[in-house]
Amino acid sequence: MNVNADEKIFTKSFFLVFISLLCTALVMYVLMSTVTEYATSMGSSATVAGLVSGIYIFGGLCSRIYSGNALERIGWKKTALIFMSIHFLSCLLYFIVLDVNVLLIVRFIHGIGFGASANAIVTIASDVLPKNRFGEAFGYFMMGTTLAVGLGPFIGGFLYDAVGSYGCFLSAAIFSAVALISISLVDVSANDPANNPQIRADEEYSGFEKIFERGAIPVSLFTALTSLGYVSILSFYRLYAAEVNLTSIFSWFFIIYSLVLILSRPIAGRIQDRGGDMIICVVGIVAQSVGLFLIAVFPSTLTVIVCAVCAALGFGTLNSACTTIVTRNVSQNRRSYAVSTFFIFCDATMGFGPALLGLFASNGYAPVYLISSIITVLALPICLFALKSFE
Repeated sequence: MNVNADEKIFTKSFFLVFISLLCTALVMYVLMSTVTEYATSMGSSATVAGLVSGIYIFGGLCSRIYSGNALERIGWKKTALIFMSIHFLSCLLYFIVLDVNVLLIVRFIHGIGFGASANAIVTIASDVLPKNRFGEAFGYFMMGTTLAVGLGPFIGGFLYDAVGSYGCFLSAAIFSAVALISISLVDVSANDPANNPQIRADEEYSGFEKIFERGAIPVSLFTALTSLGYVSILSFYRLYAAEVNLTSIFSWFFIIYSLVLILSRPIAGRIQDRGGDMIICVVGIVAQSVGLFLIAVFPSTLTVIVCAVCAALGFGTLNSACTTIVTRNVSQNRRSYAVSTFFIFCDATMGFGPALLGLFASNGYAPVYLISSIITVLALPICLFALKSFE
């Protein structure tokens, strides 16, 4: 693959979409880490508090289903502005919530704003990033999510302890406003379907095609299987850490994960641009499977560190690499549908995965990670089939 090293990555448009992604993701993780505690302080049970947290993901999934259609019919910029406005206004609604039932409704609406907003930001980014260095540029761009994973829970916890829930709500509103302003300054007028009469009319698509991009399904499927391995860590690591007396080292898991991602994503992007998709995806799947197997069978300080590194090289890197693949290998007028398809699969796994994996936790949490390792391996043949179709 020929790569033009002179093509600039760090342009004004790059920084605008990066800030939009970072701030939008920060809203999610700042509130995700504190909203359950806020719900219990209002008298809800742990089960309801968990629903308050998870319904946000469900709302996002619902809006992702619609967003591919909206991005092409309404336009990238307009869709982004509409749903990012919903995202911002939802942050303000938290200030007037006095009841858990109302909180559930606000969280669902907030999730709707988040899901379509994230799709719109990624779709716009896929247009403004340099095409000959797309993998590398996309790696840098997706570091916005990586930083949010590490910073969001820290900011949320600090503000909640220092000034209470209103501090978290205010920070979420500020981050959301910054994201909205940033995306409004990005110029995509040349290729935005709203300004391009050459784009194929939405009415020509079948019902299935108004939601999914067929060519993106195989890649989305194997990425979703690897996300199941990641969500097993996200959902049960605190319980497993207590079970195996490794609470101290597990508390560093996501710090190690984020640091490895920050270092590896740009390198992985360059390898993807020069050496192709196969090496990145195969290495990522194998690495994650090995990491999950090690903490399931040989839990120790060393294997927790190794698993954090493997998870970063696994789902962390695959999430960026595979988003690159599905957006790069479809026609321009189907790009938003490809992005939507990809995140629908991943969100569904992230949303329903914990309940599925929890079925294996009746005798401890080690089986959860062993099953997750096996499921990750199942992604490998699908990966090989999917990527060969692009050769």
